[in-house]
Amino acid sequence: MSRRPALIVILLALLALAGGGYYLVAGPGGDDSKASAKGEPRPAFTLPDLDGKERSISEWDGQVVLLNFWASWCPPCRREIPAFVDVQEDYRDQGLRIIGVAIDDRQAVVDFTNPMGVNYPILLGGDEGIGIAEAYGNRMGVLPYTVLIDREGRIVERWREELSYEDVEKAIEPLL
Repeated sequence: MSRRPALIVILLALLALAGGGYYLVAGPGGDDSKASAKGEPRPAFTLPDLDGKERSISEWDGQVVLLNFWASWCPPCRREIPAFVDVQEDYRDQGLRIIGVAIDDRQAVVDFTNPMGVNYPILLGGDEGIGIAEAYGNRMGVLPYTVLIDREGRIVERWREELSYEDVEKAIEPLL
């Protein structure tokens, strides 16, 4: 991790511990042309999973993908993950795949996800994850940030807020 982004993450983690709300992980991204718009193809990326295996987003082509950018120190992120676990369980056989991209360090992610029984892939984004989230339209660096991608790999919806089971269900059902 480079010095400046690491300092930002530490400061934001301290702010997160002070209360609830949505958290910025980076400053404004600037040029809108860098971010994929709704209906545009999803940007490609590869990140390691918790076992260190490199995983590409293209691995899940042909499925409905809910791509969630989160951190263990972000209270709204922590609150929505149990709903994602339930949605993944209920809709896996219909072609849904939830993918978590943690803007966090490996041990914090493992310590949080293992007791939760997370049943979907978690990729370790770190500093690179901030840039990937920006490419997916998160120019403000807000967490949690979630993107819905259809079976053709097009961005369908984005949320810069905590999602419930019902929010996700309503969005994914027409795509399954």
